[in-house]
Amino acid sequence: MKNTSRRKFIKRILSASIASLVIPPLFLRNSSVSAISASLNVLRPIPESWRNDEVTLAWIGHSTVLINFFGTMILTDPVMYERIGVYILGMTFGPQRYSAPALELDELPKPDLILLSHAHMDHMDYETLLTITNKFPNEIDCITAFNTADVISDLKWKSLQEMDWGGKLDFLGINFKAYEVKHFGWRYPWEKDRSKGYMEDGRSYNAYVLEKNGKRILFGGDTAFSELFHKVDGGSIDIAIMPIGAYVPWRKNHCNPEEALIMASEHLKAKYFLPIHCSTFKQGTEPIDEPLSWLNNSYKNYNLELGWDKIGQTFTFNS
Repeated sequence: MKNTSRRKFIKRILSASIASLVIPPLFLRNSSVSAISASLNVLRPIPESWRNDEVTLAWIGHSTVLINFFGTMILTDPVMYERIGVYILGMTFGPQRYSAPALELDELPKPDLILLSHAHMDHMDYETLLTITNKFPNEIDCITAFNTADVISDLKWKSLQEMDWGGKLDFLGINFKAYEVKHFGWRYPWEKDRSKGYMEDGRSYNAYVLEKNGKRILFGGDTAFSELFHKVDGGSIDIAIMPIGAYVPWRKNHCNPEEALIMASEHLKAKYFLPIHCSTFKQGTEPIDEPLSWLNNSYKNYNLELGWDKIGQTFTFNS
């Protein structure tokens, strides 16, 4: 190996900051989180019982949500293995889960679409996406943020397309629109991203609004508190899927539960609030159970309903 190639290889390993974690020390992926997840009482969804004339969602863990949107099966930001981080030579280096996913990879139904908010390793997990696309080669469509498709372009997708802020797409019978959030986009620290001012060639980061049969779902991806959701047009949101964890000390990148409730209730006029981005990885210094406890204590002060408060719970919306 030439010296330059060796230096690049070493740099990739040593500098592999998991973007949304602002990483603790790296660890090698190991085989089980069952003891930890058992203590957190992870539930199991039953997607085979879901109806195609309803909207049904289940929290698989972290920002991974399985959605049956009137018969279209969507999986958001799938992260299904024990660790997130740099995937090299069949191994993942990075932090370990505190709770197992509510469904194992072989229990997931085939998604019609995988929806990715940005390229951070806890949202665009290469190992998970490799496994899913190898299981269903050329059968799954994927939508991701602007200037992030290169990370996963070698996988066996049916289609792979990017959406930029303000972009609209009619696809699989669903109207999609991408929105800016307050976050950052680099996968590795040396990369360009829009939070650094590289608007034309930097990695981006999205929220999405999905609309079908008059029902609207917002997938918030990852965001700090901002006024950006005021730009969401088309009226109120039926279901807001919002991140609520990793806010201490990362407030400039991640909102806390109160801020998420304000954005969902006051900015989006959402009817139902579904929390994500907590209870799975220790990403901030707040206690791992604090985000959901805070949410449960606060949501009653807002004009919305809580759809779930545990990994594995299922929420159905048919009104």
